[in-house]
Amino acid sequence: MALADSGRAIGAVTRLLQDHLIRRGFDVSIGKPEDAAQNDSNEKLNLFLYETAFDPQLRNLSLRDGEPPPLWLVLKFLLTAFDIGESSDTAAAHELLGRGMAALHELSFLPLDALVALDVRQALEHNPEPLKLSFDESGADLLAKTMQGAEERYRLSVAFQVRPVMIVPSSLPRGALLVGVDYSTTPETLIGREGVQVAVIPSMGSRLDRVEPARFETGATLTLLGDDLNPSDLEVMLGNVQLSVIERQPQRLVVTAEGSPGTPIASGTTLSAGEMPLVVRRRLSPTRTRSSNLLAARLLPTLDSAALVGGDLHLQGTLLGTDSDDLMLLFLRESDGLTLHLFDEATTAADQRSLVVAGAAAAVPAGSYRVILRVNNQQAKASPRVTVP
Repeated sequence: MALADSGRAIGAVTRLLQDHLIRRGFDVSIGKPEDAAQNDSNEKLNLFLYETAFDPQLRNLSLRDGEPPPLWLVLKFLLTAFDIGESSDTAAAHELLGRGMAALHELSFLPLDALVALDVRQALEHNPEPLKLSFDESGADLLAKTMQGAEERYRLSVAFQVRPVMIVPSSLPRGALLVGVDYSTTPETLIGREGVQVAVIPSMGSRLDRVEPARFETGATLTLLGDDLNPSDLEVMLGNVQLSVIERQPQRLVVTAEGSPGTPIASGTTLSAGEMPLVVRRRLSPTRTRSSNLLAARLLPTLDSAALVGGDLHLQGTLLGTDSDDLMLLFLRESDGLTLHLFDEATTAADQRSLVVAGAAAAVPAGSYRVILRVNNQQAKASPRVTVP
């Protein structure tokens, strides 16, 4: 039967003890001694499981190499005798207790013979060692602790233990393919240890702690701080753009967010300004990579100039936004710092290098203003001045 049947081993041991004593002519009850005294008026022995403990000698012993060990238990019982008057303190009860001890002593190894109930045998038959019964000291302190309470009496009893009792979790056994066999061929090829090649990576991968600065424009130099950042095959990705590495150290990686015209970011065709993931990754194959944790990097728009042309506002710069980006333009009056108007619609360019806000001058009173640009909630560092006549 399955090893999972061993989950019933504790109760099976109690029933096995009861069965062997009954075969030797005893009437046997199971439970607390005080409960047994109130069951009937027959002369009987009572088995009381008062403690379970883990077997210290077998705690780390596994049934198979590489598998977690099962639970190895020691079950501790009290044997109490009752005469026909339900007393455990008479000479007749003491005589019965002695006969019960002799029977248990005879059962120093509990056999699983053909007379044992099937469910008991199934729960215990996988034990790698036979169940051993041995007597323990049963002093007054032990009996007083197990028979305390207002309704309980002190009753002479004998302590014994049964070990090792095995309980195996109901999980599938572990398995692995053989070393030295190439399973990719049909039939499998025996290649021996010389043919085994394992790619060993010195760590589980790079880890990033922070990036400095956290907010940057195109062309900025970024310093990535973390662990395991010096392998030569590391790639640094900002969004879907690979950045150029200019310095490698174990805990420090320096890269540049290209800003010259024609480079992936500054071209305006790959990324827009905004918050995006920054990762370090190692290429394992042409199609697979192992990535570090993600950092949030904030790519800023660069606003170079602002001018009013015929009442329209013309902006020049880098990563000024596309039709699909969240654009926000504010006119901030220089005299008192108040925001007088919000523009959230503008004509964009394919290369994100220009914006046009039609009729901007007509929306505010005459005066000197600072232009604030936000693209995807990231604000340009520069705020050029425009004068509305």
